[in-house]
Amino acid sequence: MKRILIVEDNLELAGELKILLDRNNYEASYIKKFNNITEQIQNMNPDMVLLDINLPGIDGESVLRTLRTFSDVPVIMVTSRNTDMDELLSLSFGADDFIAKPYNPSILLLHIEAVFKRSGKDKDTDILKFKDIILEPERGVMSVNGEAVELTKNEMGILSYMFKFQGKIVSRYDLISYLWDSDEFVDDNTLTVNMNRVRKKLSDCGYEDIIKTKRGQGYILE
Repeated sequence: MKRILIVEDNLELAGELKILLDRNNYEASYIKKFNNITEQIQNMNPDMVLLDINLPGIDGESVLRTLRTFSDVPVIMVTSRNTDMDELLSLSFGADDFIAKPYNPSILLLHIEAVFKRSGKDKDTDILKFKDIILEPERGVMSVNGEAVELTKNEMGILSYMFKFQGKIVSRYDLISYLWDSDEFVDDNTLTVNMNRVRKKLSDCGYEDIIKTKRGQGYILE
């Protein structure tokens, strides 16, 4: 499970963000004291940092600049200061992404997924579980009650994404963007074909109809 550290001086907002991330299969925490921030980040060794620009006594850009002298941890700047200059400075100091408040929680989660994917620290390296099904993305294997089934890259991608957002509706657009990094030049039928193969393999393992189609919305794993 990927660990995300929230550096946000509004502790109520930080707590809400922690709940959002915890519910979406991340292990989130946030700092409560804003002295020696970079030392705290180093000691906690997270897989990602969500860093506000406006912090007590120091700005997030300065924290980022110091952090980059010893760490390549992915950093997303999360701030109400959304000018082009703030974004330019953040990216020039080594931020991996920039998102302005107020943000849509689903959009933030997609930004997080995209940064993990680009950084080579994709969450798919973790073992994922749903009911008695275990996914091992690095091996390309799905196991049910000790019986292993090999999956193609796209089949594993679909299941991994559905497992991460189990109980939530996932749109076809989100799946296509996740699997192929873009919705351009991808035949929509390609997703349908891969989804049907996934459903067949799940059915063969005794899990029929756990991925349901929500007409006009997408798919849900439940």
